[in-house]
Formats: sequence, structure tokens, C-alpha cells
Amino acid sequence: MESPIIPLGDKIVILPQEEGEQQYGNIVVPDMGKEKPETGTVLAVGPGRVSTDGTLIPNKIEVGQTVMVPKFGAQIAVVENETYVIASENDVLGIIKQKEEKNEN
Repeated sequence: MESPIIPLGDKIVILPQEEGEQQYGNIVVPDMGKEKPETGTVLAVGPGRVSTDGTLIPNKIEVGQTVMVPKFGAQIAVVENETYVIASENDVLGIIKQKEEKNEN
């Protein structure tokens, strides 16, 4: 999916993952609004930030990575009925590593 938002500076555009209810057997446990970080896939990355001496420091986060940002630290933008999270690279709490599939022969 391509981002309709072009980020500037060290900003990144994130497509948040839907958080739903968890089910244990026949019991449905709704998400009770606990303050946990928001996770999502990075759709676009800005060029980076400019240091005090004028050099460009590129972002380390790349398009396609799954990241965690604080629930109440990033900006929410709605474009064409789709919700996006816009955050600074400094606001990102971490990058979630994808599990590698092991070949079992």
C-alpha cells in the first residue's frame, strides 16, 4: 500500500494494525483501553533531520518495517477514510523483528 501522505524531515507515516478482541474458548475478552503502544507498518519515511551544522542525518527506519509508537505521542491523520499515524523517528519505541521461517526438511 502506498501512503497518500509525504512525510517531511524525520517524520514517518504508519498504517496502524487493528487491535481487536481476544477469544479464549467461548469467552470474548474485549480490549479495555489499556495504554499500550500502537503498532503498525511504516508506509513512508521522510528524508531525515538536519543537524546543527547543517548536515542531513537520514532516518534509520525503512518502509515496510513494523514499529511501535506511544498511543498518545503521535499525530493521527485521516485521509480518504483511512487512519494513519504520523510520528517522528525519535518517537518510535522500537522496531518489531519479523520471525524468520525455518526450513524443516
